[in-house]
Amino acid sequence: MLLFRWTPAGLVCSGGPKSFAVFPQGATDADFSFLSVPEEEPQEGSISWPGEYDIAGMAIRGIGQNEGQQVSYVVSLTGTRCAFISSPLGEWSDADIAYLGNVDLLVLPGENATMVQKLLDAVDPRLLFLLPSKDGIDREVLKVCGAEGKEHITEYKLKGALPAEGREVVVFGG
Repeated sequence: MLLFRWTPAGLVCSGGPKSFAVFPQGATDADFSFLSVPEEEPQEGSISWPGEYDIAGMAIRGIGQNEGQQVSYVVSLTGTRCAFISSPLGEWSDADIAYLGNVDLLVLPGENATMVQKLLDAVDPRLLFLLPSKDGIDREVLKVCGAEGKEHITEYKLKGALPAEGREVVVFGG
């Protein structure tokens, strides 16, 4: 079982070999963190550069965008392939989308409805997580994802199989 928690510092995933924070905005209790901007002197326990990594058996790929100034990640853990797309949400080339591969769980910032729609069409995940950005989650993004009026939650447990048909949308915040 994977547990995703929305904290004041950001999204934290536990239940795999190691816990990790996705684009944290402060200190977390996770074993390591994925950062959206490369650091010249990376802090211990953080990944901030494009490339391929293996941490405790988790296959991780950092995908650089904006000439390497922004990084998103794909992580394979417990049989689930997860993509974590960093903010600000910009254009994705066909080559970048190919780096994502077959994604089961797509995590997107709740901004830029046009780009959200393009990524959803290209990736077609079974599970979509929307994360609040600085300004919360854009109402147009909720509309594009069919999540208007959906309750914002702080915790989601992924137990076993993904939805067999359609797409489940989870809205984090609160």
